[in-house]
Amino acid sequence: MTQQRKKLSFLDKYLTLWIFLAMGIGISIGYFIPTADDFINSFSSGTTNIPLAIGLLLMMYPPLTKVEFSKIPKVLAKPKLLLISFFITWIIGPMLMFLLAVTFLKDYPDYMTGLIIIGLAPCIAMVIVWNELAEGNRELVAGLVGINSLLQVLFFSLYAYFYLEIVLPWFGIKALKIDITVAEIAKTVGIYLGIPFAAAVLSRTILLKTKGEVWFNTKFLPFISPITLISLLFTIIVMFSLKGAMIVSIPMDVVRIAIPLVIFFAIMFLTMFFVAKWSGAKYDENATLSFTASGNNFELAIAVSIAVFGINSGQAFAGVIGPLVEVPALILMVQLAFWLKKKLY
Repeated sequence: MTQQRKKLSFLDKYLTLWIFLAMGIGISIGYFIPTADDFINSFSSGTTNIPLAIGLLLMMYPPLTKVEFSKIPKVLAKPKLLLISFFITWIIGPMLMFLLAVTFLKDYPDYMTGLIIIGLAPCIAMVIVWNELAEGNRELVAGLVGINSLLQVLFFSLYAYFYLEIVLPWFGIKALKIDITVAEIAKTVGIYLGIPFAAAVLSRTILLKTKGEVWFNTKFLPFISPITLISLLFTIIVMFSLKGAMIVSIPMDVVRIAIPLVIFFAIMFLTMFFVAKWSGAKYDENATLSFTASGNNFELAIAVSIAVFGINSGQAFAGVIGPLVEVPALILMVQLAFWLKKKLY
């Protein structure tokens, strides 16, 4: 039996339009104001761009605040779905991205490397936003994001070693060495996940105790909800401003990087959706699993590429193009999720 989708606000209803407008504004700023990227990059600490970090942190705070953390153990008590999620996300995903990168970008080794790095870790930030828009399971996404964050800290360096130093030579390509410590990965994960997670837990704990559940659900949550989409649009404008001039000057390079990414998003989303449906997942669980499998941790990929290859490297450019492709692609996946819900549920 299908359920009625919740009534959308004006901002939600035309979200796809706002996103494409934000992309256009960002490209225009980057192209017509040549110093825009230098100005935005001046607000950086190490490999962390502060305006982008603020946008991402604010974007994730409202969805995480809506999570009923006490329910997480219950929704994670489904070993079959968890095994499917981890197999497709951690085994199939990196392997698929590697094969797509080698197939489409073998003649562009810098872009190829950047794409491989993107594929090494699943998304732990934007997935919370896509899950919210697609009416996925908030508790399940919080649990998966927490587990995936820990796995990234433990295994990202090993994955980089395996794919770049061992597997690349199998395809006749020179091995690449990436030295990045567990501490550096933990720092990136801590910034983009730890801060909003802690803020969300504190907000729920303090406000539920002092103001009560009714006030929290009817006043506070509706008040903070628009912050997610406003922050998303701000983040898009900043991202596109940083590379606006380059996107206009080498559009075919953008297309070269975008093609394997779009194929990756589509294959991962549809594979997970149909496998999870076959395994008995409810729609809200399926949406969560599918968006977790589809997205990648671009924040970590960009930070690694900048730290290892430099801010003006082809690897860093591929890393930045990643979310520029992911945002409109996964917005379309949100619509696809609702269409599949109508057909299959």
